[in-house]
Amino acid sequence: MTSPTPRIRSAIATGVAVAATGIGLATTRFRRDLEQQKVILNETLPVHSAWWRDNAKHPGELLYVAIGDSAAQGIGASSPNKSYVGVLADHVRLATGRTVRVVNLSVSGATVALAVRDQLPRFDNLKPDLITVAIGANDIARWNPEAFETGIRSVFDTLPPDALVADLPCFHLPHNEIKVAVANEIIRRIAAEHKLTVVPLHATTKRAGLRSIMTHVAKDLFHPNDRGYRSWAEAFLPSMSADIAHRFSPVSHTLTEAD
Repeated sequence: MTSPTPRIRSAIATGVAVAATGIGLATTRFRRDLEQQKVILNETLPVHSAWWRDNAKHPGELLYVAIGDSAAQGIGASSPNKSYVGVLADHVRLATGRTVRVVNLSVSGATVALAVRDQLPRFDNLKPDLITVAIGANDIARWNPEAFETGIRSVFDTLPPDALVADLPCFHLPHNEIKVAVANEIIRRIAAEHKLTVVPLHATTKRAGLRSIMTHVAKDLFHPNDRGYRSWAEAFLPSMSADIAHRFSPVSHTLTEAD
C-alpha cells in the first residue's frame, strides 16, 4: 500500500483541522446556550417561590404539605402549578371533590440537611392531611452517605405514618447511579423503620429511558419539564389515590336553585 502524497496528506490535515474547529465551535455554542438556559431558569426561582407563598394563602378543606427542593417548586416547568406538587394537588381536588390548600415548604437547592434546618421547623406548626417528601437529589453532588442517613432519619422522625416519601430519581449516568443506589437503600430502610410508604420515583423515571433526557428534561438538562413532572406525579399517584380513597370519601357539591 502506497503512502499518501504530500498534497493528500495536507488535504487530510486541513479537513481534520476544519472538523475539529467545527466541533469546537459547536461545543462552545452548546455550552453557551446551556449556561444561558440555566440563567433563565434561575431567574424563575423567586417567581415560583412567590407563587407558592401566595397560593398557600388560599383556604382549602384539605391541607397538602410538600417537603422538597427545586423539583417541588417546579423549576423547569412552564408554570409552578405544572410541578409534580401542582399535578398531585389537582388530582386530590378531582378525586375528593374537596378544595385543597397547598403549603409548599420546598426550597430550590435544598439538600436533606437544609430541609431539616429550614423546612422541618415550619412543618411542625402545620397539621396536614396529605404530605409528600422528595428530597436528596442535591446531596449526590457532594455525596456523604453518613450525613445523608442522619438527615433522612431526622426528616422521617417528624413525619406521620401516612406521609408519602419518594426515593431519588434516576440520574441515568453510571457514576451518579452508584450513589443514588446507596441513597435509595438508606431511604427505604429508614422508611421501613417508620412504616412510611416509599413511592418508586427511581423506577418510574428510569423506565422512561435515556430518551427521557430529550423528552422529559428542561433546557438546563437537569430539571424536569412539564412532561417530566407528570412522570414524577405518576410515581406518587397509585399510593396517593389509595390513601385518599381510604381516608376521604368523595364529596359531591350539588348546585342549589340560587346557583
